[in-house]
Amino acid sequence: MAQYTLEVTTGDLQYSGTWDHVYVTLIGDKGESARTELDNYGPDFSAGTRCNLSHAWEPRDTVLQTGQYVVQTPKSLGKLLLLKVEKEAYFLFPEDEWYCSKVVVKTPEGDSLLFPCYNWMSRQKTLELRGGNAVKVFEEDNPLLKEHRKNELERKKKLFEWRVTDDGVPHYSPLEVLELPSEIRFTSLKSSEISHTRMLTGFELKIKGLLESQSRWESIEDMKKIFWYKKTPLSEYVAEHWNDDEFFGYQFLNAVNPMVIKQCQKLPRNFRVTEDMVKPFLQEGSSLQKELEKGNIFIVDHKRMEGIATRVHNGQDLHVADGFCLFYLNPDKKLKPIAIQLYQQPSKRNPVFLPSDSETDWSLAKMFIKSADAMDHQIVHHLMNTHYMAEVYAISTLRNLPVIHPLYKLLIPHFRGTLHVNSGGRKALLGPGGPLTITSLGFEGLIELMKRSQAEKTYSSMCLPENIRARGLESIPNFYYRDDGLRLWDIINSFVKAVIEHFYTSADVQKDSELQDWIHEIFVHGFLSRESSGIPSRFHSVEELTRFVTMVVFNASVQHVAVNGGQFDYLTFIPNGSLLLHQPPPTSKGQSTLESVLETLPNIGETVKFAAMLRLLSEKYSDFVPLGKYPEERFNEPAVKKMMEEFQEKLSEFSEFVESRNKQLEVPYTYLNPINIENSTTI
Repeated sequence: MAQYTLEVTTGDLQYSGTWDHVYVTLIGDKGESARTELDNYGPDFSAGTRCNLSHAWEPRDTVLQTGQYVVQTPKSLGKLLLLKVEKEAYFLFPEDEWYCSKVVVKTPEGDSLLFPCYNWMSRQKTLELRGGNAVKVFEEDNPLLKEHRKNELERKKKLFEWRVTDDGVPHYSPLEVLELPSEIRFTSLKSSEISHTRMLTGFELKIKGLLESQSRWESIEDMKKIFWYKKTPLSEYVAEHWNDDEFFGYQFLNAVNPMVIKQCQKLPRNFRVTEDMVKPFLQEGSSLQKELEKGNIFIVDHKRMEGIATRVHNGQDLHVADGFCLFYLNPDKKLKPIAIQLYQQPSKRNPVFLPSDSETDWSLAKMFIKSADAMDHQIVHHLMNTHYMAEVYAISTLRNLPVIHPLYKLLIPHFRGTLHVNSGGRKALLGPGGPLTITSLGFEGLIELMKRSQAEKTYSSMCLPENIRARGLESIPNFYYRDDGLRLWDIINSFVKAVIEHFYTSADVQKDSELQDWIHEIFVHGFLSRESSGIPSRFHSVEELTRFVTMVVFNASVQHVAVNGGQFDYLTFIPNGSLLLHQPPPTSKGQSTLESVLETLPNIGETVKFAAMLRLLSEKYSDFVPLGKYPEERFNEPAVKKMMEEFQEKLSEFSEFVESRNKQLEVPYTYLNPINIENSTTI
C-alpha cells in the first residue's frame, strides 16, 4: 500500500468552516485514488481564529486551522497531477460554504507538494487543484494537464467578460457584486465593517440634523464640527492652516494629488502674469525670468478642463476654474502660490489674482484652483488611474493566466477586492444621487474629463521615475511623495525582477502565449489600442516584462494609497478642496466678502455627503494586508519564498526610516510608510 498524507487548511475568514462531508481524489500520471472522505474524530474544518468584529483595525497574525488526513492507494500514483475536492451535505444541515486555503500532500516518495486553493466551496462546486511549482504554458507535457489548463481559461473567459464601451474610458467587468465568485468578493467581515461605518456615519449626521440639510453654513468655524469622534491630527491641522499660502503649496506636493504640479520653464502665452505683478513675492533683486531660469517656478495648469459642460443646478450652470496657478520656491525652500488666473482665456473679466489682493479675493481664487484639483484628483488620478486600471489588469489576469502560471501567482494578491470595490463603487459614487454626481462638473462632465485624460495617458506617466523627470521635479525639496514613492518603486522593481528572472529568459517571454494574450488584452481594453500611449501590445524581453509588472504592482498598491489614504485628512474640511462650488469665480477684484466665500461653498447637506464618502474611503479595515505580505501561499518554490522574505525585510527597513524622518516634520507624511500601504486597490 502507498500512503499519502494530506494537510488541509481552512481559512481564517469569518464563517469559513463547514460541517459538510469533504472528499478528495488524487490524480497521478499512473492512476488515481479512490474518492476518499476526509474525516477525523471531532470537527474537521473549523475556521481559524480571527480578530474581533470591531471596525477598528488592529495588526494580527494569521491563525489557520489545519487537519491531517491519510489517503491510501494500492500503489504509488506516480507524479501527482491534480487534486479533486468535493463537498456534500451533512444530513439536513443548511448550506455552509467552506473556505479552503491550501492542501499540502506528502507522497510515498517523500515529496511535499503544495496545492493552493483559496476558494469558497459550496455543495455544487467541485475543484480540481494544480499542485507543485509554477508552470508556463509551453512547459506543459502532460495531455491531462494541458486540457485542464485550457478548460480553466475557457471557463474564466466566459465568467469574466469585458464590458466594451465606445466612450473613451477603460473597459470593465459587467458583473454585479453578488455575481462575482465568493473568493473575489469582500470577506463577510469586511462587508459588515463597511456597513457598520456607513451606518454610524449616517446616524451621527442625521441626529445632528446635518444630513439632507439645505441650509448654508453660517461660519467657517462650524465646518470643523461635522464629526464628533472621527478626527485625526492632520485633519485638525488642515482645518487651522488651509488658507496659509505655504500649506497651500505643500499640498500640491504631499497631499492627495501630487500628480499635477510641474516645473515651469516658460509661461503659457495665455497666462497673463507679468514681472511687475509677482516681483514683490520673489527674492529681493530677482525677477520672474531669473527664477524661471533657476528652476524655481512651478505651475498647475487645468487646461484639460477647458470647455467641459458643467452641471446645471437650480437652472444655472455651475462653474469650474480651468486656469493656472503659479508657484515660487523661495530661498527658505517653501513653495508658495504667487499668481492665479482662473480661466484659460485672458480677458478683463479674468484678472490675475495675487497674494497682495484682499484676503477673500485671494482665498476664493485658491478655493477655485483647489476645487478643480479635487475633481481631477477624484475622477482621474484616484478612480481611473488606480481603481479602473487595476480592474483592467485584474480581469486580464483572471482571463488569460491559469492559477499555475508564475505571473498569476505573483499578481493576484495585488487585485484582491478590486472587482468588488469597483462594481459597488460605480453605483455608489457615480450612480443616481451618488456624491460624485453632485460635483460642479456632474456625472457627464467627470466622464468627459476622464475621457480626455485617458486620451493623453502614456506608459511613462504611469512609471513614477519617468513621471517625476518629465515634470521637472527631481530636486524640489520637501517632496515626500516623490522621495518615498521612488524608494518603493526601486524596492518593488528589485523584487519583481528577481521573481521574473527566476522563471523567464527573454526567449521564454516571447514564446509564452498566455503572457502575450495578457498584455494584448490590457493594451486593447485598458489603453483602447492606442499606440501613442507607449503601452506594449506584446513583450519581447525580460526587461520589458519587469518594467510593466513593476508599474502594475506599484499603481495597485503604492499609488492607490498615495491618492486615497489622505482623503479624510485633507478634504473633509470642505474649504480646503470642495468638489462643488455654487457661485462663479470672481471676475473682478475688491468685490468679495466672507459672505461671498460662504455662499460659494456647498450647503450643509452637500458638505456632509462628501465628508461621509471620504470617511468611508479612508477607513482601514481588519482584513487589511500590507504591501509585501502574502498570507496566501501560492508559490511552492523555496527560492521565490526567499525573495518574498527579502522584499519584506527591505520594506521593514524603509518603514523604520519613514517613521524616524516623520518625527522631525511638522506635517508628517505617513501614507507611503509600507505598514500603511494595502497590497491591492480594495477600498
